[in-house]
Amino acid sequence: MKRTICTLLLISGMTVSALAQGTVSLDSCRAMALRNNKELRQAEAKIEVAHHQHATAQAAYKPTIDLEATYLYNARNLSLVESDQLLPTKTFNPKTGTYDFNLVTDPQTGYPVQVNGQVVPAQVALLPKDALTYNIHHVMAGALTITQPLYMGGKIKAMNEITSRAEELARAMSQNKADDIIYDVDVAYWQVVSLVAKQKLAKSYVDLVERLDNDVKAMQQQGVATKANVLNVDVKLNEAQVDLTRVNNGVVLARMLLAQRCGLPVNTTFTLADENRDEVGTGLLVAKTDMNTVLARRHDIRALELATEIYDQKARVERAAMMPTLAAMASVYVTNPNSFNGFKNRFNGSFAVGAVLKVPIWHWGGLSSKYKAALAEARIKRLELDDARDKINLQVQQATFRYDEALKTYAMTKANLAKADENLRIAGVAFKEGVATVDEVTAAQTAWLKANSEKIDAEIDVRLCDTYLSKVTGLMSY
Repeated sequence: MKRTICTLLLISGMTVSALAQGTVSLDSCRAMALRNNKELRQAEAKIEVAHHQHATAQAAYKPTIDLEATYLYNARNLSLVESDQLLPTKTFNPKTGTYDFNLVTDPQTGYPVQVNGQVVPAQVALLPKDALTYNIHHVMAGALTITQPLYMGGKIKAMNEITSRAEELARAMSQNKADDIIYDVDVAYWQVVSLVAKQKLAKSYVDLVERLDNDVKAMQQQGVATKANVLNVDVKLNEAQVDLTRVNNGVVLARMLLAQRCGLPVNTTFTLADENRDEVGTGLLVAKTDMNTVLARRHDIRALELATEIYDQKARVERAAMMPTLAAMASVYVTNPNSFNGFKNRFNGSFAVGAVLKVPIWHWGGLSSKYKAALAEARIKRLELDDARDKINLQVQQATFRYDEALKTYAMTKANLAKADENLRIAGVAFKEGVATVDEVTAAQTAWLKANSEKIDAEIDVRLCDTYLSKVTGLMSY
């Protein structure tokens, strides 16, 4: 962790120093973009979320300890009887060997006396209402419970696998996002380099046409050039100046886009390290790749593989819902008032241990339907993965052909530029000697401009193709 922080600080210091000097390299732009991009920061936060979710899933293996406390105020006391109760008593009868009720009997008949159809007890036991009235105004209870899952049908293991894969998935998505950011920065960087080169070319072309314009006007004064020749060159000069204005505006906008991609204010001014180079370099990558190696390096393929594994584990979670579950528990609890030894308004408690078994029996096919739906979703993800592999294979082949084509195009534009330079030189010499017309010179200048522009485009296209091929083959380095 310390090494990572030190590396970031070193890169930040180098970037700030480069900005202070006014020259920024491609690597510096990449570092600024990775450091300042808010979407990448979000992706890193998602990695942290997935990490904590995985820790939560791992905690399900361990016993849980919970403390509960309850207080309840009751407005009234609890009474088990409505009023004082008179209970009849019994006396042992030796003749029958049983207990008989003590009843008032008629001396003459010996039968129990009845009043309003009810026998009259001779003796009663008084059960006062106050003795069965309890003070429950303040009720307090507490419990400390430990629960240990023993068997959850494989759900805990499946959830751990899901969260573990989810954390890897978040990392793969973050790396894939970083690749996208680097590619966008490279495109913006080389776009600036391209437009700056065309800006210099446009200035050179304006200077070239201005010199021709001055020569033709001087020749007109000497009577060896016509007004039409002057107007023709003036038109070319105006077109060149318009093109220069467009390129100047394009450079400003391209610099603003690059600054925005780097996470800097759009009005930030800095010079790129490759602006003043005559050659920015080509042929950086070998265009031969092994598809198995490419697929192993691609972060998006890894993300789809992890998503497929996650959906497989989700199916196991749904299957676990159809399995019996078993958990052990132990609890220590206290109550006030308590009834462990008569009703008393004081704390007293006990403990309990046990197990909870749950066996799903009949849910009208609901659980099995969820499981089958999860299996179908897992199949969909596998098909998406296979489709992505096929598309990446085509993508790599297209990028390889495009890269080879860009190299060949660049070689041809260099050859064309050499011919255009020589043609312009010959046309200039011939014009000074009076054996070439103004139209021939302007045509040579236009051809020279076109050859230079095509060479710049081809050179930058090689760079962009190299960057794109690096991206699609998983070789993007930063």
